[in-house]
Formats: sequence, structure tokens, C-alpha cells
Amino acid sequence: MKLKSMMIAAMAAAVALPASAIAETKVGMITTLSGGGAGLGIDVRDGFLLAIKQSGRDDIEVIVEDDQRKPDVAVQLADKMVQAEQVDVLTGIIWSNLAMAVVPSVTAQGKFYLSPNAGPSALAGQACHPNYFNVAWQNDNLHEAAGAYANSAGYGKSFILAPNYPAGQDALTGYKRFFEGELAGEIYTTLGQTDYAAEIAQIRASDADSVFFFLPGGMGIAFLKQYQDSGIDIPVVGPAFSFDQGILQAVGDAALGVVNTSQWSKDIDNPTNAAFVESFQAEYDRLPSLYASQGFDTANLLISALEKAEVSDADAFRDALRAAEFDSTRGDFEFGPNHHPIQTIYAREVIKEGDVFTNKLIGPALENHADAYAGDCQM
Repeated sequence: MKLKSMMIAAMAAAVALPASAIAETKVGMITTLSGGGAGLGIDVRDGFLLAIKQSGRDDIEVIVEDDQRKPDVAVQLADKMVQAEQVDVLTGIIWSNLAMAVVPSVTAQGKFYLSPNAGPSALAGQACHPNYFNVAWQNDNLHEAAGAYANSAGYGKSFILAPNYPAGQDALTGYKRFFEGELAGEIYTTLGQTDYAAEIAQIRASDADSVFFFLPGGMGIAFLKQYQDSGIDIPVVGPAFSFDQGILQAVGDAALGVVNTSQWSKDIDNPTNAAFVESFQAEYDRLPSLYASQGFDTANLLISALEKAEVSDADAFRDALRAAEFDSTRGDFEFGPNHHPIQTIYAREVIKEGDVFTNKLIGPALENHADAYAGDCQM
């Protein structure tokens, strides 16, 4: 079953199934499917739907909507899903500003939210909620690992930049938390920015021995190409978001040799990951990305909980989610006390395999790593 037919089956399950098999669990997926960053949402969706398909369950209905990367649209969709569609579980949001607009509202209404991506610090700390689970990471984590890698690489003076929104602020906070050297400069760019001439000029004028940046989606593509064209010969370190499978083909040679950090890679050696990479490529005719793995893991977490409890029994279902008894593409998986993962984060290097740009594992940057905000979570 290819993507189009999967979407039809998932979104029209209540019509397609006989009366005796009407979906018992309704999942509302709000994600970015158009405009800047659409590739991220498409990969989360495709990974999620692949896991549902492989489970063979016909009692899960998935309703997919495009948030257009706009907070107001995401809020309207969430209200419709909760009040009109009466979904049991929500998921899918990519961007932290959208998550902050949606998650507190839906959890306050008694719904469960499983995040396949966005992990703003507020939702990991003081604004945590028993019905909110993040299956990807807390926003700071991959950036903390980049800081740890920069130390091991001997870098002592980093120039750092990220867009000015919650995930960007968490990114620079995370890098600074672990980086032991000095800062040659620190810049917050505009979300969605594509011209980095001014920022690159500041990097050139600095005495930095390294550059760390978090610019997801098209922002990272634009920055890396312009950085390469500038001729500046200062090594770059970043999180996987600008070096993931869907991004690398657009970046091309500008990314070769760059070390980036991720909790997932296609060459993590475990049976679940090997089967996921093979089946995703067979289903969609492309290699999976970090985001696809997160969508896949999120769906499998949901399925594992449904095998133990019904969503209507909120306490039992919450306990089943917390147990996380599913086979993750990352290998071992567990939640911390604030429902965010405790996991190993790896350093990867961008390489070229034939005509395809991809990543290969270097080794762990941080092992069994928990986020910094769990102590602020009271639940």
C-alpha cells in the first residue's frame, strides 16, 4: 500500500470498515505538510502511518491535517479535532511555537498528546502534564550533545546562531550548557530567514575556531550553501536537523564532513532499526529521516499502550505509555519522570554513498542522557 492509499485508508477508516470494526481509537495528527518545513511533517506522517500499517490493526483511525506552520491554524485544527472529531490522542506537531500553542490546551481537556518532534523546555519543566509524552527528545538535548562533541574535538571558541523562537532559544541554551570554551559570537536570526550574508560576515570577522548552528529545514539549506560559497574555512557542528536525510540531498557537497548529533541514525545496529530502514525505503522509495523514525516510534508507543489499556481508562493508559514497552528504532527506550526520553545521543559525519548524501555513526556524544528540566516538573 503506497502513501496515497494509506492516507485514504487512515482518514476514512470509519467509512471503509464494517460496523463491527469501527475504529475504537481516533488519532488526530496536526503536522506541517505545505510550505517551509513540509518535508519534516511528511516524514513524521509517513513513519507513523507505516507503523500503523505494519501493526495490522484496523481499530485505529488517523485523521491528518496540515498546520501550514502557523500557530493559529494549529489551534483551530486542535479545537476541531477535540470538539468535533472527538479524537482520543493528538500528535504530529513539528515546531515548538505551535506545540506551545496547542499542547497545554488539549491536555487540559483530558486528551493525550504524543510529541514526535517538538520538545520545548517549558513542557519538560514547569508546564509538564501527565498526559503529555515526548517520544523524540527535549529541545536542548541534541545541542547539548553538540557542545559535548565540540569539547572532545578540541574547539575552544564557538560562534553560535539559531532562529529566535522557543526551539532556537533552547538550542543555544543547550549548546552553552555543555560547551566548555568561549563564545566568539551569539546571534538569534529570524524564523524562516534565508539570507545569511550579514551573519556570515560576522563569523568571518570573529576569531572563532568553530561554528554551531541550529537552522532546521530550508533555513539550514540556505545557510550551508552560502557558508560554503563564502570560502570561510571554520569547521561547522550542528544537530541532525540540518543534516538529516531529507535535507542532505538539497545541501549537497556543502555538508560533506560536517559532524552532527542525533539520537537516531540509519546505521544504529539493532533488528528493529534495520527492518524499519528497509521497509520505509520499500514503501516510499526513499531513505528514512530522523523525523520518519520519530513518527514510527511514536506510533509504536501508542500501539504498545493500546495493547495493555483503553484510552478511556486514562490512568491505565497513561501507565502503559509510561512503561514504553515497544521496540524502538533507537534500541533501549525509557521515559524520565517528566515523560521525556532518557537516551544516547550520537555524533555522525556526513558522507556520500554512491550518489546519495547520508550520515555514518562516529560514536556516542552523550550516553543515557536525560534533560535538564525534569527537576522542575511536578506531577
